[in-house]
Parts: sequence; C-alpha cells; structure tokens
Amino acid sequence: MQELKQASKACDACGSCQKGDKIAPLRRADKADYVIALAGNPNTGKSTVFNALTGMRQHVGNWPGKTVVREEGAFRFREKVFRLVDLPGTYSLLSNSMDEEVARDFVLFGRPDCTVVVVDATALERNLALVLQILEITENVVIALNLMDEVERRGIRIDDRALARDLGVPVVAMSARNKKGLTELAATVDDVVHGLVALKPRRIESIDPSIDQVVRSLVKEIEKEYPGVDNARWIALRLLEGDPGVEAEIRSGTLGKAVHGGLSLAGGQ
Repeated sequence: MQELKQASKACDACGSCQKGDKIAPLRRADKADYVIALAGNPNTGKSTVFNALTGMRQHVGNWPGKTVVREEGAFRFREKVFRLVDLPGTYSLLSNSMDEEVARDFVLFGRPDCTVVVVDATALERNLALVLQILEITENVVIALNLMDEVERRGIRIDDRALARDLGVPVVAMSARNKKGLTELAATVDDVVHGLVALKPRRIESIDPSIDQVVRSLVKEIEKEYPGVDNARWIALRLLEGDPGVEAEIRSGTLGKAVHGGLSLAGGQ
C-alpha cells in the first residue's frame, strides 16, 4: 500500500467527543445495551485496547463447542452498557484454523452491534486484508488505528481521514498503551450503534457474470435451507472457494448455530 501522505489529526481535535464523556469499566454486566466485537491481527495491541476499555475485568470461558478461550468485558459510556467480546487474533476469516473460524462465525452470525478492528498503523498493508474481509460481512465497523505513537517515532505520516474515506467506515487514530484515543473510540462506536455515522464499506462487487449466476443460485439454496441467515452471498462465495469450515457446517446443518450456544449477548441472552 502506498504510504499515506498527510499527518493524522489529534483525536481530541475532531469534535466527536462530548464534554464529560467518560469510559467506566464495569466489574460485571448481566445485561448490556450493545455487544461490540473486537477483532484484529495478532500483535496489534488488541488486548491492550480490551484491557483499557474494560479495566481488565474480563469474564473468561470457552466458545461454545470449542477449545478456544473467549474473553468478555464491559464498560459504561454515555449511560449505556457495552459488552466487549475479544475475538481470537487472526490474519483472515477464511477458517483455516479454529481461531479464524470462531472470529468469522461471531462477526457473521453473532450479530454484534459494531465490530472494532484494531490495526497496527506501522503495518497497514498487512492488516488491511482482515479489514476488507470484515467489511464484506458487516458495515457496522470502526477501525482502531493503533500504535500511532510508534508511527510518529518512525516519522511515518498517515492521513487517517483519507483512509476512512477509502474504507467507507470511521477510523480512529490512537495509542492504547498510552491511553490516547480511547474516548474517541468509545464515542465513535456509540455513534455507529446509534446510526449517526454514514457507512459505505469498501466491497468488491463485480465478479464474472457466469460466476455471479452460480452465486445467485447458491444464495437461493442457502436461504431456503437457512431462513433468515446473515449474508448468504458471503457464504456462497466461501463455498465456491472451498472454505472447509463453511462446507463442514453446511453438511452438518450447524451453520451459525454454535455462536449462540451459551454465549451471553445484549439483553442477557
């Protein structure tokens, strides 16, 4: 990816945060107003973001039917309770591993109110593969452009506003380990879940007409077999690519069901 040219603005200069906004970590939250998924590549500072927002008061268990550890925490912001679900660090959603399968299934079938993707600002090209895959699934996305302190130390110049325009979703420049940008991140997530942000996620829409015809046919079959399933087109494309995780769930009739088995979501479900 070509280096972006313009220096990013300080997070407190954008005007999105209101006077008195404060993140309050919660010891426990039996019910939540919103569920937020936290995704990202390994070593992007995702755990630091999670701990900073929740005060390291996480609930640890396993994902339903999986040996992968699940961490949940909560915080209050603008009088609303947000449950934060920390997804396994992964480089893609193509279900080549159990971690990827868990992350993909929760974003696709768990219906989080917003997905925050933490990216390493010093290695944007490597991180954008996961970002674009998530944007194919959901539009309710906020990009946490983390490690901006390291970007400044290296003399890299990043135009986060141009990046937001290119991706079609909000981008928040931050340094979680220095507690910078956390309030703006919470405020942006709050704006997204309340529909106050115009979202036009970058997606690859055009494919070969013959393939598109097969995709449409597959979509009809998927929707017939799984009424109300989310993003049937994305599932159809994964089937055409030979995604082993999606194929296994289609064959077993468990597509999307494992996500909800015992996972506490908003409203105490």
